[in-house]
Amino acid sequence: MNDVEKERARLVSFIWDSFVPHILYSLVTLGIVDLLADGAATADQLAERSGTHGPSLFRLLRVAVSLNLVSLEGDLFTLTVGGELLCPGVAGSVRNTILLYGDVEKRRSWGELNYSVRTGQDAVGHMFGQEYFERLSAHPEHAAVFNETMAEISRGVARSLHELGIAWHGRIADVGGGSGALLAGVLAANPQTLGLLYDTESGLDEAEATLTRAGVRDRCEIVSGDFFESVPGGCDAYLLKHIVHDWDDERAATVLTRCRESMTADARLYLIESVVPTDPAEFDTGMLVRDLNMLIKLPGRERTQAEFTELLAASGLKLTGMTPLPSPGRPYSLLAATPA
Repeated sequence: MNDVEKERARLVSFIWDSFVPHILYSLVTLGIVDLLADGAATADQLAERSGTHGPSLFRLLRVAVSLNLVSLEGDLFTLTVGGELLCPGVAGSVRNTILLYGDVEKRRSWGELNYSVRTGQDAVGHMFGQEYFERLSAHPEHAAVFNETMAEISRGVARSLHELGIAWHGRIADVGGGSGALLAGVLAANPQTLGLLYDTESGLDEAEATLTRAGVRDRCEIVSGDFFESVPGGCDAYLLKHIVHDWDDERAATVLTRCRESMTADARLYLIESVVPTDPAEFDTGMLVRDLNMLIKLPGRERTQAEFTELLAASGLKLTGMTPLPSPGRPYSLLAATPA
């Protein structure tokens, strides 16, 4: 195979690989992985239990075998380790991520990539007349999936911060912290530390349960509010995970400025974000695709270190350090800042 043939095969593979998320979405939403979690079964048994067409389900399962999500021995299908990660309640589960990014609206918005590239505007607002978070508020079932997906990421980030050996002291504010999964992990690993969880009232729906389940509710205050308007004071550290990347520079700077206004001279601010490399040899496809996702979904973006430095400076803050997170927090980094 010559170089042209290799490149052609590589490009064509992208097309077929692009359908894999649809397959994962069907395995989850048809209830197939849940049924297989109860034990091995034939395609006909699964079809009867799921209300699907047996021969067609067999064809779907056959692809799942090729993806190493299920195994096939004789006529019995069984979940593999990878398949188990599609189930709820499993450590490391990606179920909610699949539900979040595999639904019809998400697929439709990616179909409007050309609009976003031509205009610089988010496709979601163009299609539905509402910004993404406004739309989530109007659809509680979608909001629940979004919140749990973010919580899954937060739990991994909390473990990564612990692995880095970061010792937190005093009182930590998790700004835009949602369910509190990240702050719960940080407080559990730092028994001497107090916390303040800050988000909108709807964003805090699961906070009480999350913090109580982690055994840290007595050390954490829950406060509702709008971080575009104000951020509570009296904290030694301000932690923002995946907040800045949701917004354009103007609105991101507003959030950071509100944090700066509440910070004392010796307080610290920490961002957990993807940092886009500037060397083409270090470009990461996954990170750059997520950047396009922010363009399509929100008026947001992933940023380079220089862009973070500039954004923080515009908010009265100075970048003092950047540390890549180890797994499972990869590919995110911890950016530290102090009042300028």
